[in-house]
Amino acid sequence: MRLNIDELALFKRSLRYVHDVVPHPAGDRLQACLDAQRLALVERGALSPERRDEALGALADSIVRHTDDFVTAVAADFGHRSAHETRLADLYPVVASLRHARRHFRKWMKPRRRPIQWMFKPGTGRILYQPLGVVGIVSPWNYPVQLTLSPLTGALAAGNRVMIKPSELTPRTSALLEQVITEVFDPTEVAVLQGGPDVAKAFSHLTFDHLLFTGSTHVGRQVMQAAAENLVPVTLELGGKSPALIAGDYPVEKAAERIAVGKLFNAGQTCIAPDYVLVPRRSEEAFVSAYRKAVSSLYPTLADNPDYTAIIDERHLERLRHLIADAREHGACVHEINPGEEYLNPALRKIAPVVMTGVPEHAQVLQQEIFGPLLPVVAYDDVEQACRFIGARPHPLALYLFSHEGQAIDHVLARTSSGGVAINDTLLHCVQEELPFGGIGASGMGAYHGEAGFRTFSHARSVFHQARFNGAGMTKPPYGSRMNRMLSMLLR
Repeated sequence: MRLNIDELALFKRSLRYVHDVVPHPAGDRLQACLDAQRLALVERGALSPERRDEALGALADSIVRHTDDFVTAVAADFGHRSAHETRLADLYPVVASLRHARRHFRKWMKPRRRPIQWMFKPGTGRILYQPLGVVGIVSPWNYPVQLTLSPLTGALAAGNRVMIKPSELTPRTSALLEQVITEVFDPTEVAVLQGGPDVAKAFSHLTFDHLLFTGSTHVGRQVMQAAAENLVPVTLELGGKSPALIAGDYPVEKAAERIAVGKLFNAGQTCIAPDYVLVPRRSEEAFVSAYRKAVSSLYPTLADNPDYTAIIDERHLERLRHLIADAREHGACVHEINPGEEYLNPALRKIAPVVMTGVPEHAQVLQQEIFGPLLPVVAYDDVEQACRFIGARPHPLALYLFSHEGQAIDHVLARTSSGGVAINDTLLHCVQEELPFGGIGASGMGAYHGEAGFRTFSHARSVFHQARFNGAGMTKPPYGSRMNRMLSMLLR
């Protein structure tokens, strides 16, 4: 479709009405990008299935080609980031999701027939899955590649054009992401807009057709409020305090090892990391001992250990130190694991893993999302008490349950609510492309990954097709005895 000059000018003017609510000067740059993508959408339409297939494949190839570059960039942004963790959690899931979407998106986009009530036959019904239009993605710093490109995968599979605001806390990775995106896409298809908080604020005020934000609950509220001004639908991937519940039948040594792996991956800077552990009271000491042993085995040293990741910046490091000090002030017993003089060097931004017992509920470590290698332990007397403890708090993004008893598993699943669940392990539910990933309540809204991402970024358009020969004339005025008889039959 081509627009004449007058239509084009009118269309461009109609796109700029949000300038009153978008802060300047960042808003001008962002609005210009949005205008260009909207104009491309009007003139050329959504991404064709052929272009989607090509783009998904090309982006996967580019990520593989730049693997070493991403490892270097992420490590530089963190101060130190395990190369294996970057490959395992930032790069592999993205390549896997791109290839999965490429294999399946044509099946996902097929129209679906829907049955029609008998009184409206021989009409037919179907659902068409169409792109929403222009999608905005705001990504965080903790997994800067995965949490940027994984939602992009779903948006592309659905045929949308996309604008991305990456985190300013990982500038080298954001620059490399922009380079990779530029290699594969025209800016009217996908664009990366870098900048600080002012750019993020302006970005969240734009009139997208959908906005996905990944970050803290506090900022998520601000993003949702900004999007609401323009009635922009949102997907919020937040966080919260994800509990690990060890049932009485499960060996605490085995649970401690799996919890330690999940807790200390990326030094705890993971939105679905186990935030605290609920342990049978009789097993509390055994768990602490097993956890300390597991941590020492996983990370015999810290400062010179290439597997142990640094804290992202000094502000977050100081926040974690404050949580430890606050817990001590409230009477908690704080067990540092493998501490030493070398960890006092502030330039390293590494902090020794900590397990805490006797933590009162009003201590900040049990109130705030930790996002670091600190693990409070909460003792319980029976599973019902543990479920009440979880239920009395905002819904978490993840729940980890350790049990071999089916009845106990069913009971906990029925009595708790969370975005996702992993049983007898941690984190792994997040990398299953056939499982939706998302939060509930304070931990977020909406979901993506695999087909769920395609659905999130698609409009399910209902289509009723009236048959050439039909009985629609029976329902038009003037109403009378015939309509009375028909309504009596329908309402019987």
